[in-house]
Amino acid sequence: MKFEAPVAVTEIAAYIGAELVGNNQLMAAGLNEIHKVTPGDISFVDFEKYYNASLQSAATIIIINKKVECPEGKALLVLDDPFSAYVKLVKRFRPFEPATKAISDTAVIGEGTVVQPNVFIGNHVRIGRNCLIHPNVTIYDHTVIGDNVIIHAGTVLGADAFYFKKRADREVIYDKLESCGRVIIEDDVEIGAGCTIDKGVSGDTIIGRGTKLDNMIHIGHGTVVGRNVLVAAQVGIAGKAKIEDDVILWGQVGVNKDLTIGKGAVVMAQSGVPSSLEGGKVYFGSPAIDAREKRKEISWIKRIPEIWGKVKDLQ
Repeated sequence: MKFEAPVAVTEIAAYIGAELVGNNQLMAAGLNEIHKVTPGDISFVDFEKYYNASLQSAATIIIINKKVECPEGKALLVLDDPFSAYVKLVKRFRPFEPATKAISDTAVIGEGTVVQPNVFIGNHVRIGRNCLIHPNVTIYDHTVIGDNVIIHAGTVLGADAFYFKKRADREVIYDKLESCGRVIIEDDVEIGAGCTIDKGVSGDTIIGRGTKLDNMIHIGHGTVVGRNVLVAAQVGIAGKAKIEDDVILWGQVGVNKDLTIGKGAVVMAQSGVPSSLEGGKVYFGSPAIDAREKRKEISWIKRIPEIWGKVKDLQ
């Protein structure tokens, strides 16, 4: 998320009650997770094993829970609970805006777009030309939709990321990381009925141009889906995955977080994808492997009773 105007690091430090170490002349441009940061961004880290990755990232200002050597030109904001400090900043710079009507006055809807009954369009949403939004679609604040997009009934765009920190010393142990990202739907996309596409925690969840989604699909926070991708019904894609152009995911495929499925890959129905897949191949199984190898494996498994019977006959 980018701020509407740069904010002085000294103001940020005072607001969250942090000790400022390093360059006190910096201006913050926005908030971002470590894998999405660009120069000028604020990020946070609260586990020592991630300190080095955070300090060496593009982030200019880092909220951290231990005083360490500050990289040249950057600033550290040191306090006990970086997670809560980050949430406090999200709530300040992107506060929740209650809806006052079904289609917000701040929404921009392009020429030729048809919005069917019972659609909710939140604050600061932008929808392009010649789109068709079917009944009971919910479009959360700050979502961006391109031209010639079709969204079928009951789909939800922009719900919060499923992102929580475990606090073992509390009765309610899961602490929510507030989301301030967006959903971006590019031109010529079609989204089926009953789909859910979560916004990024701080960046964007993106569905690329020409991609077609079937019914009852879930796409997690910060996922980037490329162009001309086909996704069949009941597929689930976890957060921060990258699905490259021309990929096909058939029904009930499950995709783990933080991985890449390469361009042109095809994943057959009911497969599970726990790690990155090379493009241009067909995959099947859980864990998904080359479909030809999986078919050989299944063939041998089917022969186990026969082979076992022959072994027993030799005994």
